[in-house]
Amino acid sequence: MKPVEFGDFVERLAAASGEAILPFFRTSIGAEDKSRGGVFDPVTEADRGAESVMRHLIKAQFPDHGIIGEEFGEDKADADYVWILDPIDGTKSFISGMPVWGTLIGLQHRGQPVYGMMHQPFTREHFLGDGASATWRGVGPNGKPAERRLRTRPCADLAHATLMTTHPALLAEGTLDAYRRVEEKVRLSRYGGDCYAYCMLAAGHVDLVIESGLKAYDIAALIPIVQGAGGVITTWNGGDAAKGGAIIAAGDKRAHEQALALLAG
Repeated sequence: MKPVEFGDFVERLAAASGEAILPFFRTSIGAEDKSRGGVFDPVTEADRGAESVMRHLIKAQFPDHGIIGEEFGEDKADADYVWILDPIDGTKSFISGMPVWGTLIGLQHRGQPVYGMMHQPFTREHFLGDGASATWRGVGPNGKPAERRLRTRPCADLAHATLMTTHPALLAEGTLDAYRRVEEKVRLSRYGGDCYAYCMLAAGHVDLVIESGLKAYDIAALIPIVQGAGGVITTWNGGDAAKGGAIIAAGDKRAHEQALALLAG
């Protein structure tokens, strides 16, 4: 596919998923608990409907491509090209009426993320990247379509950093103490945001995002956005973030190095 055709297709995925989701936002939609007695892990009809429509479009356009999605699992996961989908990243925010959730659409080539989009249909925003550059598209103050390049901001010292995590209670078992070592050193820490936190890092408003216990569908689409904006995103031991796990994203490699040292103890 030509780049413009690929871009058009991803826009179709975003539009179709948004149409499936928005009728349920800020309604009395019910949520099923997937945790089976663990930490509350909600899923809604909107999650399943959005992933279903994206899978249908991908299979029709790219029958040889694989798909990994949060709600319906893996299909041809060993293909050269694999789409990684999270229809609503931030379902807890979604069912609480908070607009800090988004649809994650990622594409991997031979296991490495090569394109990602975070689409927020309620705020009408797109954050997208290919690892080399990243872009925000949305609606400007005049109500007209707007676009700008995303760039992370410099942060040479953790003492000047803003840190985000979705919530300390969601960190994987055994990782909270390591997270707290970083949190004690930063200027400001904030909770919430899910995928939105990584996009705010790419936009230059946040310096660090630290989480653990993530799945591939939680992070794959965000990697090309963060990297395309000039940021760094790895596991807590400095490895490849594409498969999830304990993840740290930083806008400045100096802050990343300092935080990694604290996470290592």
